[in-house]
Amino acid sequence: MYRERATGLAGAIAWSRVADEPQTHRILPDGCLDLIWAGGHLLVAGPDTVAQEVTSPAGLFYAGLRFMPGTGPSVFGVPAHELRDSRVRLDQIWPQRLVDGLTARVSEAPDRIEALLEIARPRIEVDPVTNAVVAGLRSGRPISVVAHHVGLSERQLLRRSLAAFGYGPKTLARVLRMERALALATGGMPAAEVAASAGYADQAHLSREVKALAGVSLTRMRAS
Repeated sequence: MYRERATGLAGAIAWSRVADEPQTHRILPDGCLDLIWAGGHLLVAGPDTVAQEVTSPAGLFYAGLRFMPGTGPSVFGVPAHELRDSRVRLDQIWPQRLVDGLTARVSEAPDRIEALLEIARPRIEVDPVTNAVVAGLRSGRPISVVAHHVGLSERQLLRRSLAAFGYGPKTLARVLRMERALALATGGMPAAEVAASAGYADQAHLSREVKALAGVSLTRMRAS
């Protein structure tokens, strides 16, 4: 079962997952970085460019913090593009001794999510510029308009996006548009209306983009 809960920490959402039987989860790209406790280890999930399939054994408990696009690099201290499409242990980024202590603290905590928040709280920074970029791209504005709105050239926006989100604004815009489309589709809206509402050229364009980013068809995503 997967659950989310509010954290009271700007830029972060808490989540947990445990399976009664072995399960394969499809993790969709979302421009986010995650700090995860699982199996006695602290892990970092980087921003994905395509969907990732993760198989979990029965009974394995995950506790995680998902950092909204642009906020994760402030927590981990590395540019997002260095973690793109990767899953690494935290001790590959931070000193081993520090991570050993943090891992023990989280593992022994009665509330592991709260223990993860204690790690993230003093480190996380919410950047108003990256927030404005996300808001502009999510609303469907052209990249040139978003760059002008935040006072950057398109080249500067690209460099900033790679560091903040793990990929350029064009890819982030595609990811955010798919999120909008899937939310509409799972709410029951017909595919042709989803395409028009989410800003795709037509239904065929929507289908190609979902297949490219999610790895499966819109019909299968809607069913799952």
